[in-house]
Amino acid sequence: MLAKAASAALLVAVATLLAGCAVPYSPAPLATNFPTTRQDKLQAAAHWNAIADHVEQRIVADMKKHPQRPFYVAEDREASPFKRALTTQLVTSLVKDGYVVARSPAGAWKVEIDIQAVTFTRNRPQYRYSGAATAVVTGAWVLSDIDPVVGVVALAGAGDAYHWFHSQFAPGATPQTELIVTLSVGDQFRYLARSTSAYYVADTDRALYGIREDDAPLVKKFTVVGGR
Repeated sequence: MLAKAASAALLVAVATLLAGCAVPYSPAPLATNFPTTRQDKLQAAAHWNAIADHVEQRIVADMKKHPQRPFYVAEDREASPFKRALTTQLVTSLVKDGYVVARSPAGAWKVEIDIQAVTFTRNRPQYRYSGAATAVVTGAWVLSDIDPVVGVVALAGAGDAYHWFHSQFAPGATPQTELIVTLSVGDQFRYLARSTSAYYVADTDRALYGIREDDAPLVKKFTVVGGR
């Protein structure tokens, strides 16, 4: 009797283990998720300045191994508000950090900004965190500033603690729109440094990034000539 029970338990364990395994052969690769990453969502002009400062630091770090020349930041006459602000802030960042920015391309490293907007389908799932508000320990919690001189201590309820720790996540659904921003430095023959980053964009702000919506579906008209 005990032997039968042990055999049954073993069969159940094996079946459970096999149920969690993928089939050994498949006509196509199985779709899997990438490891969780985070991507900034642009929601204010200050975020645009932060992007310019960030890419400027990455580019100048790469350019330190090349001969020193002034930088020339190429301007786009038909730039979107976002690209125009990014170009202006990039010049400001370079000048503030002590680099020479030329007004003409002659004898300078050319800095180019390329922006690609991509639109995905609506209602993309997003799992920001596991658990719920009830997972926060009930009662007051203490938040101490890391600066011992300041020594700020705040008391709040469990709900406030939950919102504090998750305030880093942008509210709302996953945006449809994303931007791929690439900054390149070089001359007419080669690239010397490149930086590419991706960002979410609020779908209601698409016009600020030069994304035009289709006013109407494409309609082709035919004219009938003659006939009875």
